[in-house]
Amino acid sequence: MEMDAATFEQLVIDELDLLPDDMVEGLDNVVFVVEDRAEDGTLDLLGLYDGWALTERDRYGVGELPDRIIVYREAHLAVCDDLDSLRDELHTTLVHEIAHFYGIDDDRLHELGWA
Repeated sequence: MEMDAATFEQLVIDELDLLPDDMVEGLDNVVFVVEDRAEDGTLDLLGLYDGWALTERDRYGVGELPDRIIVYREAHLAVCDDLDSLRDELHTTLVHEIAHFYGIDDDRLHELGWA
């Protein structure tokens, strides 16, 4: 599947807008970023939470740079065949990375079906 960066970014924004309010209202000092690939160049990683989980914010200081939720465009396009599957995968990735903000680890996400 192919899609230019601007169209993909708009799709991410659209999917964010569809998430439940109670999931996104609690996000404090978090920015969403779209990048082409992970730093190591792999297409294996669809998203990444880069920051301090809410459960670890006792280590979090005033004036900290925002945490980041990164969505990798090329990785998503590599695993999706059409727009519907891309939307589904973006939804899962966003929920997964937001869950990390709330302190939910990969093991629990697997149990819940979000990993």
